[in-house]
Amino acid sequence: MVSTLLFAAALCVPQGESPFRIVDVPQPKEIVLEVGGILPRGDTLFVCTRRGEVWRIDDAYGASPRYVRWAEGLQEPLGLLDDVDGKAILVSQRGELSRMSDDDGDGRMDRLATLASGWPLSGNYHEYCFGPTRTPDGALWLTLNKPFGDEPFGVADWRGFAIRCTPDGGFEAVCAGLRSPAGVATAPWGEVFYTDNQGEWCPTSKLAMLEPGSFHGHPHGIESCKLPQSKVAHPGEIESGLREEDFAKRHPSYRLPAVWIPYDLLGRSPSGFVWDESGRFGPYRGSIFAGDQYSCEVMRLTIEKVAGRWQGACYPFVTGLKSGITRVAWGSDGSLICGLTDRGWTATGTARDGLQRIVWNREAWDRAPVFDLLEVRATPRGFALQFSVPVDAATAQASALRVKRWTYDHHSEYGCKERGTQELAVEGVTLSDDGLRLDLVVPERRAVWVHELRIDGLRARDGGAKPWHEVAWYTLNAIPAGD
Repeated sequence: MVSTLLFAAALCVPQGESPFRIVDVPQPKEIVLEVGGILPRGDTLFVCTRRGEVWRIDDAYGASPRYVRWAEGLQEPLGLLDDVDGKAILVSQRGELSRMSDDDGDGRMDRLATLASGWPLSGNYHEYCFGPTRTPDGALWLTLNKPFGDEPFGVADWRGFAIRCTPDGGFEAVCAGLRSPAGVATAPWGEVFYTDNQGEWCPTSKLAMLEPGSFHGHPHGIESCKLPQSKVAHPGEIESGLREEDFAKRHPSYRLPAVWIPYDLLGRSPSGFVWDESGRFGPYRGSIFAGDQYSCEVMRLTIEKVAGRWQGACYPFVTGLKSGITRVAWGSDGSLICGLTDRGWTATGTARDGLQRIVWNREAWDRAPVFDLLEVRATPRGFALQFSVPVDAATAQASALRVKRWTYDHHSEYGCKERGTQELAVEGVTLSDDGLRLDLVVPERRAVWVHELRIDGLRARDGGAKPWHEVAWYTLNAIPAGD
């Protein structure tokens, strides 16, 4: 049986009927799905596991999916991607990018070919290889985790780098300074982004663009910048304790993230992510949906480019999945497929591994549209908030909103508490004629700081519902020019 759980209480939906439901993909008891990658093909899912297997799951959206072990013996695969011909499958392993194919058509992989290799391993357990993702020019990108602890085979080059595979089977190192880059994906317009986890030299989790030549703040492995394959100039000596804005000024190649994700306010360890381009997942088209390995939740992000730099906001979305989320993918039915495992880290869920789907309850939404904050954008004088249904004009007052700001230190300690937290005055509020946009005047905003916006005092115009999600965090890298 498919186990379908309605999370109306957990999601705090004022209308009492959840706009999204979480559905188990049933799995046989003898199969362990420590999911490392998901590749949907129609009603079939290919799922690789951290135990080195690839499972083909037929009728994956039905009550009784059929599991076939399509491949085994891989070294901790952490990503799947269709080959350009749509027949073979690309897989990331610790030490190589591989191409798998079923040449004889018997329903199992029988050919494994190396597409790219050459990045060494120190033997540390944490030297994960994430990806691949493909850019419009056909290039394949991977992100390499830095080791944590002993390196029994000796120090390995290229740890903490994003690499771009080359047609000759090698690679070039295009970005440095990554810590634990658990998710990597290509945006609809062709740029590559990644998620990183909070820790030393990474004050809180983040989403950032991987621009060739950029440095992302962690000093581990930067001596590899001096090698011929590196497209990144050595950033120089990395000082501990500077505020983020000062660190960025001192190191021009440092790439500030598009979005800082506040630790423990919204998860702890973001992982795989996808863009919603379909419009089949509620009114959130254009949003990014990312899993979290610790908090068993899917968060939502929106980004915009201001003064040539990406910035944007993160928001709570759906909580209550049964294990830590490593990978997400869009199913052919428009649901968000979540691959789960908690091996190697703590997670808040009740299970060790599995597959679940988040399904938009469109019928419930059509009966009673949910009052939700869709997007926060920066304006020259403050912020613009876009909503799913009209705001009650009587509640569109400055007193219904709370805004504060903070920043972080760039330091060698593990993570960073908020620095310089300050409550900000909302000095003006303007509601659009249709009630869907609320403009705030907030004069004390500050670039390169995080701004928390709480909207718990607002109500929907029809029915008086509270917002489904009452908070957003906007990373303001640049204030828009204008009047």
